[in-house]
This record gives sequence, structure tokens and C-alpha cells, in this order.
Amino acid sequence: SVKKFIIMNVSIVIPTYNRKPILKKCLNALENQKLSKNVGDYEIIVVDDGSNDGTNSWIRNNHEILPHVVLYEQEHGGPALGRNLGVMMSKYEIIIFIDSDLIVLDNFINCHVEKLLASWRKNDKKCFTYGSVVNTSNFLNPQSEKHKIMDTSFAYFATGNVAISKELILSVGLFDSSFSLYGWEDLELGERLRKQGTRLIKCPKAVGFHWHPPFDCEQIESLVAQEKERANMAIVFFKKHPNL
Repeated sequence: SVKKFIIMNVSIVIPTYNRKPILKKCLNALENQKLSKNVGDYEIIVVDDGSNDGTNSWIRNNHEILPHVVLYEQEHGGPALGRNLGVMMSKYEIIIFIDSDLIVLDNFINCHVEKLLASWRKNDKKCFTYGSVVNTSNFLNPQSEKHKIMDTSFAYFATGNVAISKELILSVGLFDSSFSLYGWEDLELGERLRKQGTRLIKCPKAVGFHWHPPFDCEQIESLVAQEKERANMAIVFFKKHPNL
């Protein structure tokens, strides 16, 4: 039997806040994708969440090296609001969510699209693909990091590296913007997807390298503050989904 040939278009949604140095690497990697015949076009939607480090002016002034990038700006309201704006403004039928400190390989879009299409061909759009995330503190060459046992994630839906049908994400109602601080908004959307019977499809070849600065003691205060925010958001999650 002849495989039905399908061409898909992709909208990559990236919220960002004061991450200009690593965002440059993130966008450069996304502009250098080698596309297969299954991928028609793609856009990179950057939602600037009120940055004050010159992110938006840098994007506006570099259109020639960022031809796929579409910039939207909002007042500082958190990643849930940013991702929702990105989805609402997106043009295409596949949404890929990544974080602005993720640097991907050049086959990244292809890997997600091919895995999704394999499921969609069976008329099953109730699924999403989950790529692999390799943690690194190597800023100069993040892609040289090897996959470590600590990089294994057991989350069901985490927006560091997932692809999903736009239709499906709209049907469950986007991200809950009451998650205004750090954490949990993607896990909560995942809980709604899970309740609808959505399948997680592992996509290990869609690799993203998640950069964070090497640890030093000066970070402790901000890390503690981040964990306090995460704890507050856990309470919001538990009120919506009182389960384990």
C-alpha cells in the first residue's frame, strides 16, 4: 500500500524573560533546521514576557538572521500567559513548545513531525510527542554534552520539549494563567490531557540541550525563592486536582 504523503507546518512557541544570551543560541539552532519532505513551513513565535535586557530590540534588529521568528510582547505575567498568547497567534497545525534556554539539533522539527504523523495516519490525533532534554552548563558548546542518567524525565507533559496538535490543545483549554509564578502550569495542562486519554509518545531523537549556569553558592538565594514559588503553585495544582 502507498503511504499517504502529508506535509505539515509547525509553530514553535517560546516564552522568554531576560534570557538574551542563551535565547540567541536557541533561535540560531531553530533557524538552522534541515527539513524533511514532511515539513512545509515553520514559524518561531517568541513571546517576550516583559524583558528589560534588550531581548525585543535585538530580535527586531536581526530579522535577516531570524527569518522565521515572529515576536510578541506582553507585560510580565509568566510563561503560562506567554504560551497561551503564542498558541492563539500561531498559524499552523502542529505546536512545539520549548523553553528559551534549550538548544536543539538540526533534525529537531523533523523528529517531532515524523513521530506525530505516524500516529495521525491512524487517525489518532489524541497524542503528543515528548523529546529528550539533556542538561548542560556548557554555554560555548551545549550540544557536546552527553546524555546522563540524571537527564531522564518521568513527567507526563512538560513544556521544555513537546509537540502537539493545535486543535487538541485548544480543546482542553490552554494553560491556566492562575499559575502566575514558577512551575506546575505545564503539569496541570498535562493532567487535563491525561484525563481525556491523550497518549504520550516518546521522541528521544528530538534532542534539546537545556542550559543553566554552573552552580555556585551565590545562586542559593534565588534557587530558594524559586522553590518557594514552585511550592505555592503546587497548592494551586492540588486544589484543582486533589490526587497524588
